[in-house]
Amino acid sequence: MQNRFSFRVTLFFLLLLFTFSCVRAQADLETKLKEIDAYAEKARADWKVPGFAIAIVKDDKVVFAKGYGVREVGKTTPVDEKTLFAIASNSKAFTSAALAILVDEKKLNWDDKVTKYLPDFQMYDPFVTREITVRDLLSHRSGLITFGGDLLWYQTTYNQDEVLRRIRYLKPAFSFRSRFGYQNIMFLAAGIIVEKITGKIWGDFVKERFFTPLGMTSSNTSIKEFKANGNVATPHNDKSGVNKPIQYDNVDNAAPVAGINSSVADLAQWMRLQLGRGTIDGKQIFSRRQSWEMWQPNIVIPISEGAAQFNPTRHFNLYGMGWSLSDYQGRKVISHGGGLDGMISQTALMPEENLGIVVLTNSESPLNTIMQNKVFDVFLNVMPKRDWSAEFLARVKAGKEAGAKEQKAIEDARVMNTKPSLALEKYAGTYISTMYGDAKIEMENGKMILRLVPTPSFVADLEHWHYDTFRLTWRESVQYPFPKGFVIFKIDDKGQPADMTIDCLNADFNFDELEFKRK
Repeated sequence: MQNRFSFRVTLFFLLLLFTFSCVRAQADLETKLKEIDAYAEKARADWKVPGFAIAIVKDDKVVFAKGYGVREVGKTTPVDEKTLFAIASNSKAFTSAALAILVDEKKLNWDDKVTKYLPDFQMYDPFVTREITVRDLLSHRSGLITFGGDLLWYQTTYNQDEVLRRIRYLKPAFSFRSRFGYQNIMFLAAGIIVEKITGKIWGDFVKERFFTPLGMTSSNTSIKEFKANGNVATPHNDKSGVNKPIQYDNVDNAAPVAGINSSVADLAQWMRLQLGRGTIDGKQIFSRRQSWEMWQPNIVIPISEGAAQFNPTRHFNLYGMGWSLSDYQGRKVISHGGGLDGMISQTALMPEENLGIVVLTNSESPLNTIMQNKVFDVFLNVMPKRDWSAEFLARVKAGKEAGAKEQKAIEDARVMNTKPSLALEKYAGTYISTMYGDAKIEMENGKMILRLVPTPSFVADLEHWHYDTFRLTWRESVQYPFPKGFVIFKIDDKGQPADMTIDCLNADFNFDELEFKRK
């Protein structure tokens, strides 16, 4: 009798202790989420972001999902956890996972040659054409430069097949598998492999194998699927110095690269799947083995000395298949960012803490990284606390000051009082890039203009700078905030324009790879 009584007392106290621990853990979680919520509001104000949304997953539960601000500047409709944003390159992880399913089904091997599925696939170097594998496509180690060839799909009239066909003319920047070069078109090839094997377009396969079983009911793979008056955020950029609404990018010709539109509520389920190593609510979507493969390092991403000083707890930066791999405060981080005109996103997972965060924004700022770091700091109880927003504001200010000095140096290098070699109308004509397509120099009201034929929105005004170099200013039809650049003509031995190059330094596109020759 005494033993039975003692057992009951012990059990009572154990239950009491368990209940107390649960209450304390819940109170601790609520305190953390309140701090994150308050900081999110502060950061939005700091960066004058129209709207954004955050979801946090912890221990397989969605513990936070909230929207901030408005869907569009000048309107009052708020962002909530179900508001759709373009997730851009966060779509790449879906492409990798789609291929992982096919590996599980023994329809594909990661190290299969690409030409096994795409016989017409061709790179500039025949050796690379012969040797490049599916794993290479997903690892950014093709030998092409970061963002190389992106002008082939960005707002062009080319379809997916034509974009892929033209990469045979895209010269490598370094040797195969030797260096990291972030490559969108390689992921396009990977998405087309999904289509070749399954007989289904990439978007349909993603919906069937991910959106439906995960309950991602609002997500889609094309802006053509947006519903009238739907819960959709409007993209914005500050090209004019103030955040203004811009048009959504149609990236159907690069859908496996950047085509998904989703909400933080939906992507919270995607994070649960990833943290569950391919399984969610007892349903296996892809195997733990393939999750391990996608999270294995395949190529090193260099870390600059300045970046190491700014974030000293990050010691490595690598790329797997569809995911970046790094460390933060001694924990491994699986992450990816995404960016299209007016939309920036971030997904970050910390498997050792069973923690994930997704941030979707409708403007162009580092808010995604700021909130990722803040969430990690709060959940890891990092001290002293860093004000990431303030630190990024200082970095951006310093960057702008450095940019202003560079522009002044360009202005100072101008040779004054020179004239072009020819009358302006002599430069007019068609210039051919085998890789990209035609460009036209035309006369309009006595002045020169540039038109890029595959991209009808790309029109620029040209003003003489010095010698045979002309200052380039993109028109309002170009919504990307390109700086002013230059068009440089080379005159041949017959006194005629022979070559034309475009020099327009920016963060995302390589105009110098177009190599135009006079027709």
